[in-house]
Amino acid sequence: MRRVLSHGSFLRFYLLLGIALLVVFIIALAGRSFIEQVRREDYREQLAALPMSLMTQQLAATPLEQRNTLLERFSEQLDVQLTLEPINEADLGYFERSRLERGRILVAESPWLLQQRLPSDTWLLQARLDDWSEHQWHGSIELLGEWLAATPAEERDGRIAQLRQGSWPLQLLSSLPVGLTAQQQAQLASGNVITKLVSDKLSITLLYQLPSQQLPGESQWLQAGPISRGDTLPLNLHLPLLVGLMIVLSLIIYLIMRSIEARMARLELAATRIASGRLETRVKVESGDFLGRLGMAFNGMANQVQSLLRGQQEMIRAVSHELRTPVARIRFAVQMVEDMTDQPAIRRQLQGIDADIAELDELVDEILTYARLGGETVNGAELETALVECRAMAERVIDTLSPLHKGLALALAPGPEIELLAEPRYLQRAVQNLVGNACRHAKSQVVIQLWDEPNLVRIDVEDDGPGIPPEARADIFKPFARLDDSRARSSGGYGLGLSIVQKIMAGHGGSVTIDTSPTLGGARFTLLVPRRDPPA
Repeated sequence: MRRVLSHGSFLRFYLLLGIALLVVFIIALAGRSFIEQVRREDYREQLAALPMSLMTQQLAATPLEQRNTLLERFSEQLDVQLTLEPINEADLGYFERSRLERGRILVAESPWLLQQRLPSDTWLLQARLDDWSEHQWHGSIELLGEWLAATPAEERDGRIAQLRQGSWPLQLLSSLPVGLTAQQQAQLASGNVITKLVSDKLSITLLYQLPSQQLPGESQWLQAGPISRGDTLPLNLHLPLLVGLMIVLSLIIYLIMRSIEARMARLELAATRIASGRLETRVKVESGDFLGRLGMAFNGMANQVQSLLRGQQEMIRAVSHELRTPVARIRFAVQMVEDMTDQPAIRRQLQGIDADIAELDELVDEILTYARLGGETVNGAELETALVECRAMAERVIDTLSPLHKGLALALAPGPEIELLAEPRYLQRAVQNLVGNACRHAKSQVVIQLWDEPNLVRIDVEDDGPGIPPEARADIFKPFARLDDSRARSSGGYGLGLSIVQKIMAGHGGSVTIDTSPTLGGARFTLLVPRRDPPA
């Protein structure tokens, strides 16, 4: 089983997701139980709110010496055991005292114990009963009816508003509700409390006629209810439970996906680094699952690519070095033959051979340079940098190439002195290759411009030649690539100059671009060399 899990990323993902769902299910059960507990406590408190509020209101308005008599009457009518004690002497915790200070009712079950503080008083009313039955319901309504009957009719609504009604919505009626039988009306008239069941909602309504000395036509009835069973969870408890479950599940899935995404991100980073030339980059393999096998395959591919490129570069170097020996021998033989003859025709042929040998020697140098740059690390990690004065470097390039192109005007545009941290030899080689390429295609003028920008140095090489078509600009940096009109021997070049420039720029972390010169109308090559902090 362990081997199966270690070799299956998606199986492990689904297993972790299943565990996450199980954890969420357990949390949901625990949350449901907690909410049910809170709901039951709230329902018991709402059920006891009306009788406790009624008794505490009357006791608070009664002098201290008369409260015991009132307690005895309440106890007899409600069939409960009532006591009064100072709240400071009660055995209560901090949270219980805080709830009593806010006017709440403390309810304990089996047996029932109800506690509430008298309003604006320091006494605590305690009610003990074995079970909550219909007797307590009817007794509470009778007590409330007697209390309201002793109050003027215009003040009764105000007194009802002062009570905590809880599960007992109270209403004074001036006429009997419809649907009562003659027997129920007779019971009301005799001073009894009747219980009316609303069948469609399974809720209970209590009715009681207020005792009155007034005319029968002016009687009032007290209605309490409908009293619901309280078995449904309110929205304010449901919503936090659902939100909490969603948050927990989202967090678990996020943690699972984050682990997979982190491994994929490392694989993506390694692929990007290898694509940019860092062939030594490898992926850390953490397990033998699908992603682990993908990482091993990726590392194998990188090893193979690095081996092939290294072999290719070594072969190019070896061939180039081996070519130097026969080339040197041929040149030596040509010089010996040239010294041994005075015939003009033979000497002209020998001079042509010598020019071809020089061209071949130059091609070998270009190939060696390209191979050497191919082995450098991208971003110049292995380049030995130094402070380069860019204007002085450009002037040296012009001094070197001007004698070779006497029919062209090579110029350096005026500007400030610019210093740049770079590899001096390679950077000058890049500028020289661009200027040499421009000289081969320019009609009369080549201009070098230097631009000092905040984060980089920009070097432009412009000419007044025919330019380069947009469709061919992406191919001219490939090795041995030339435009169709430049393949003639008279134009020179081997197709490696611009490739070497691109390699040098990659080694410096920069780039080379090509577009049309806005002033001369020919091609404009641009070197973008980023600035670097000097070494500590």
